[in-house]
Amino acid sequence: MTGRAGFADYLIIATGTSTRHVMALADNLAKELKMNGYSAYIEGKNSDGNWVVVDTGDVIVHLFTEETRDYYALEHMWQAKN
Repeated sequence: MTGRAGFADYLIIATGTSTRHVMALADNLAKELKMNGYSAYIEGKNSDGNWVVVDTGDVIVHLFTEETRDYYALEHMWQAKN
C-alpha cells in the first residue's frame, strides 16, 4: 500500500473458515499485538462476524468468511495495475 494509499502501509486480507473462526483470529491477533506493545482498533467484532477489521495504523488486517471475502473482493480493488 505504500505509495498507493495514505491510510496504511500494508493491507492484509485473510479468510476464516466460519464466523467463529474469524472472531477467534481477531481476538488472537489483538492479544498478540497488545503483548508486543502495539495498539489496535477493532471494528466488526460486535456484528455477525463475517468481516472484522483490525487497524494498527500502518497495517490494516481484514478478516473475512469465504463468502464475504468473495462478495467484496477487496484484493481486486488494490491489485497492481500493469
